[in-house]
Amino acid sequence: MSTSTSVSEDLIIKSAPKEIKDNAHILDDYFDAGYAYSITQILLKHINEGYFRVKFVGFDNIPERNNPDHPLIFASNHSGMAFPWDAISFVSGLFEKNNFEMKNSVRAITAPALSRSQFMNPFMIKHFWKRLGAIDATWLNYETAMHYNGSNILVYPEGVPGIGKGFNNKYTLQRLATSTLRMSIKYKTDIIPFATVNGEFINPFSYSVSLLNDFVQKLGIPFLPIGFMTTLIPIQPWLFYFAFPANLTFVRGKRIKPYEMLGNRNIEDISEEEILELSEVIHDQMQIELQKAVDLYGQKPYNLWDLLEVSLKNMSRTFKFFPALWPILFNKHKDDFEKTKEKAAISNGGKYPKKMEEQLEMVQPIVDHDKDIEITVETVVDTLLDNPGIVLFYTPIAGLLHLFSSK
Repeated sequence: MSTSTSVSEDLIIKSAPKEIKDNAHILDDYFDAGYAYSITQILLKHINEGYFRVKFVGFDNIPERNNPDHPLIFASNHSGMAFPWDAISFVSGLFEKNNFEMKNSVRAITAPALSRSQFMNPFMIKHFWKRLGAIDATWLNYETAMHYNGSNILVYPEGVPGIGKGFNNKYTLQRLATSTLRMSIKYKTDIIPFATVNGEFINPFSYSVSLLNDFVQKLGIPFLPIGFMTTLIPIQPWLFYFAFPANLTFVRGKRIKPYEMLGNRNIEDISEEEILELSEVIHDQMQIELQKAVDLYGQKPYNLWDLLEVSLKNMSRTFKFFPALWPILFNKHKDDFEKTKEKAAISNGGKYPKKMEEQLEMVQPIVDHDKDIEITVETVVDTLLDNPGIVLFYTPIAGLLHLFSSK
């Protein structure tokens, strides 16, 4: 995308350096606030409520920016050995909790591997992460996000070692990358830590083998969990994206102000040793808060009786959170949203809007009117005809080869 046509330039603070303004286009690349609203309302909301039974603790008052010019940095532990459903649920759940206002919601800084490899997008929905607002984790992109007034940002400072740490290391924070700490100090903005509880049970009893991980990383996969579910993926490839119904709970921790902890000095005046020492202090605080949250909310990670009650109360939409149907549902929504965009374009002089505020304004009434995703034999057949690759998600061996050969 040309920097001269970057829609997000007007959301970059005026005092930002030229290289930041020139890089503002990365905030627009594939991001569609209308798509985020649609998939949250029509699909993810039901998965969050009916399958993961998501709870937000301590988020009744949404944190406000201490520095209006720079976004808050939300930071959490990552789930071990699982596809990042914890991030999907947090981003979409917070978006809904904020009444679908982007300003106080988050856009995630994500590992480039998520967007680089097609099969790392859920059910191979093209550009899925970026359409929801994800930003590839490079230093320049991170700096650009720190000058962005459109939303706050979300990071998982453990990085890939956090999500690939194995069930034997569940709820054990790995070493925190110092990039988030440096950004907080440089831009005098707060870190909002939160604990992700029960995410470790999305794919339980799976373990990490370094030699195997080194191999699959060449295929664009950050790690490959070894466990019971892994053995079943060749038989049903959709299980690559499977998640057990863990009762996901997000518990807000104590706001962190690293720049105050170092005397409000400029980042250039702070030594590497001080950065590393402070990183350890923050690591220990987050670990203590994580363990307290686990003690309070992690004793029944599945709570199957609760899952049964929720399912019985919502029989008419139970299909929406039945994992075996997710490949069809996600692709059905993708196709339906193209029709939504066409309707939005008609009301906008034939063009789908580029600015996120306008996307939300145009898409919301259409989605709110339609409200549901229609699943009948006819619509399933139509979806399969439009997306024949879906059949491979249910095809032993051949589907697995298709999955891992896709770029």
